[in-house]
Amino acid sequence: MNPGHGRLDAGALVSADVLARADRILFVAHLAIGDFTYLQACLRAFARTYPHVRIHLWVDERRRTADPAMWPHLQKYALFDWLAACPFIDKVYDSTYSPATFAESVAAARAAEYPIVASLAIVDCHRYARLIRQISPRGIVVGLTKPAERVVHLPSRFFAYRKLDGAIPVYTAADKPDHISAVYAGWFARFFGVDVPPAERLPRMDVPAEWMRAARAQFADWGFAAGRPVVFLNPYSKSPDRTWPLEFVAALARALRTRPAWRDAGIVVNVVPEALDDARRALTRRADPALAHIRLFSAEDHFFQLPAVMSLCSLVVSVETAVMHLANAVGVPVIALMRRNCPEWAPIDRDNSTVLMVPEMDDWVTSIRVEDVLAALDARDAGLPLARSA
Repeated sequence: MNPGHGRLDAGALVSADVLARADRILFVAHLAIGDFTYLQACLRAFARTYPHVRIHLWVDERRRTADPAMWPHLQKYALFDWLAACPFIDKVYDSTYSPATFAESVAAARAAEYPIVASLAIVDCHRYARLIRQISPRGIVVGLTKPAERVVHLPSRFFAYRKLDGAIPVYTAADKPDHISAVYAGWFARFFGVDVPPAERLPRMDVPAEWMRAARAQFADWGFAAGRPVVFLNPYSKSPDRTWPLEFVAALARALRTRPAWRDAGIVVNVVPEALDDARRALTRRADPALAHIRLFSAEDHFFQLPAVMSLCSLVVSVETAVMHLANAVGVPVIALMRRNCPEWAPIDRDNSTVLMVPEMDDWVTSIRVEDVLAALDARDAGLPLARSA
């Protein structure tokens, strides 16, 4: 494919001539797994449009700390496993978890003399503007900007953003974006003139065969025979306002046994490692035959354990985390439990997604009841259109 195929003619901030001469580009971002689920389509489109430009990715660790006790946890970020398997990413800077390793990474990136560096950071945009100019003193640097929240911050923002050769304002709720994938696609169109059409924004996931074999072996160990329906429940989040209580999980598991289509279904509950003991006490150590079909799962060894297990399930029920987006990526129907403050982060595959929103803006997902999930499931089983709550 010739460089420039798939390029828009819209006066991009980085010209086609600059991109034609470049051999590498560095993208800087503070990435979560959900971010990359949609950003990957843009990076893939860039690689297809400019196949001669090697993509390097700086994953900035926002929890950077001088505390050595925290480093093993930060080093084992599941996203790195996924990035390592992406054929369109040539290099990842994945050691920014401490002040020392951050400084080493900056020095290594600076020595690489990148001709183009782009910041996709939406938090502390001014700091990332300074960082990318530090990395590339003589290259083209572009990034996102955000207005100062206080008058006292105006000078620092002004001088930071002056370091950029081109900038795009970060989107706000007032912009009412249809979906985060459209926001990302807009960035790549404005920065580079790269076209990411809607059909290409759907997330993709190619799970390596070894992890699919491991998932099938796990199902066999759990006693889940081939053809048996399995529901994947993800009640955990990093924040309490997005976490569903374990008593709701138990109630849903019991209620599924009253539904003909799900009477014999196995239940896989995705549990963060630090909550495994609580989950065992609440769900698997009870002498309750109504919960005997529950199995606890935690992807402790490798990122691909998670999508591999999910891909073998019949349905995913998830709170507002990357899991609901990964369900779209592996092609499994999902019921997503969401707050109202970020509707642009709903799962993108409308044909396979039911989104249940909390009633009020400030509500937690605990306001979505078991009965609400069952009603959505009953509508799905009856063949009614999968709905998104208003």
